[in-house]
Amino acid sequence: MENKIINTPNAPAPIGPYSQAVRAGDLLFISGQIAIDPATGNVLANDILAETHQVMHNLRAILTEAGCTFEDVVKTTILLSDMGLFAEVNSIYGKYFNGNFPARETYAVKGLPKNVNVEISMVASL
Repeated sequence: MENKIINTPNAPAPIGPYSQAVRAGDLLFISGQIAIDPATGNVLANDILAETHQVMHNLRAILTEAGCTFEDVVKTTILLSDMGLFAEVNSIYGKYFNGNFPARETYAVKGLPKNVNVEISMVASL
């Protein structure tokens, strides 16, 4: 089985030695996305609601490039700078799914890349 690298200009370019996503068989593994505007390369981290929307837009762009939608997502991991942001992030995150939510875990961590407040990774089934 050969892995296929997924990259799109509609999501931020990786800021390290990793790919936006990798298709392995019938699974798509999407690297953690943060609130970088792919058009400008700027971090949008002034407001947690807008930040979460940008993360989800970036994830949608990668899913689309791979021929998937949020309905294909089976697992997510959310990293937060502070667990106090949990409710606000959930209020945005939940709007991107149509009721069949994927499995998930959420962690508060000491720090995230570029000092953002939220990072989300996903696994989708193709």
